[in-house]
Amino acid sequence: MTELHIAPLDHSLKGDLQQKIDLKTKPIGALGNLENLALHLGLIQQTLNPSLNNPHILVFAGDHGIAKENLVNPYPQEVTYQMVMNFLSGGAAINVFAKQHHLALKIIDAGVNHDFGDLPNLIHAKIAKGTANYLMEPAMTARQCLDAMQKGAELVERVYQEGCNVVGFGEMGISNTSSAALIMHTVTGMPLEECVGKGTGTNNDHQKIKLQTLSKAIRLQNHIDKKDPIQILSTFGGFEIAQLSGAMLHAASKGMVILVDGFITSAALLIAKTINANVLSYCIFTHCSGEKGHATMLEYFKAKPLLKLGMRLGEGSGAALAYPIVASACAFLNEMASFDTAGISKENE
Repeated sequence: MTELHIAPLDHSLKGDLQQKIDLKTKPIGALGNLENLALHLGLIQQTLNPSLNNPHILVFAGDHGIAKENLVNPYPQEVTYQMVMNFLSGGAAINVFAKQHHLALKIIDAGVNHDFGDLPNLIHAKIAKGTANYLMEPAMTARQCLDAMQKGAELVERVYQEGCNVVGFGEMGISNTSSAALIMHTVTGMPLEECVGKGTGTNNDHQKIKLQTLSKAIRLQNHIDKKDPIQILSTFGGFEIAQLSGAMLHAASKGMVILVDGFITSAALLIAKTINANVLSYCIFTHCSGEKGHATMLEYFKAKPLLKLGMRLGEGSGAALAYPIVASACAFLNEMASFDTAGISKENE
């Protein structure tokens, strides 16, 4: 993947932005976290008048070799391609929310184990038909991992060239919560038990078998360098997770606002952060997933999510639902009157 420069946020406008926020026709701090969000948007875009242009949600789909074992997920691997077809026909939750909030939606085949043919509205970025089984070998080669990250970067560049400056990320891939949990454990050093949730499973028995299987994967792959993000990603990741990581890094390099979804996209961000910590400055954490481990991961990032609805769907659904809040922060900063323009007396000093 091409090496990127991600600038640390320039805070020189912070004072002017805060003054603009404080002089709006409201008590200081009355809009709560919306004020912090407006300040963050202004700093990302380096302007007192931020704007959200041509917002997009990019959903990356990929299959995982571990799914064929039927140990970490009760659903068959075929559900990945079936859900991609559902996305393309407009029937999934992300379709509904993206349409409701006027978000452009792109569906990407990062590595689904299916031949889609020349389907309209599907972006073909397949690295391979699913990853290898990490109970036997690394999920992907280092070359495949880097190629996937580059593909993710190229797709962000495409929407950036179309005038997009705010992008949310989603994913689909049966068994990808297992990859996310392994990445979380390996990067953060947190106990695997704290990282492994039910995923799309429905009961504690599924979760117990999943934990046993992932513990075995850790033992089998204990030779990896835990300080090497590419080796971690190539050992346990998925093509969709790798493309997400590359996409996030590229979005930050372009100064775009990044809407981070749930557990799997946050795991991709763990990899991106390990490569370049400045990526976090461009991120808005849209929600806290109901998936076990996500709240802990958010604490690791020192992040305060906008929503906590108990969702654990993926697809970018949290990013789409939180977008109107981000838009409201931008709108009040740009459109709300100040005490001076409205002719309203400020509090006595």
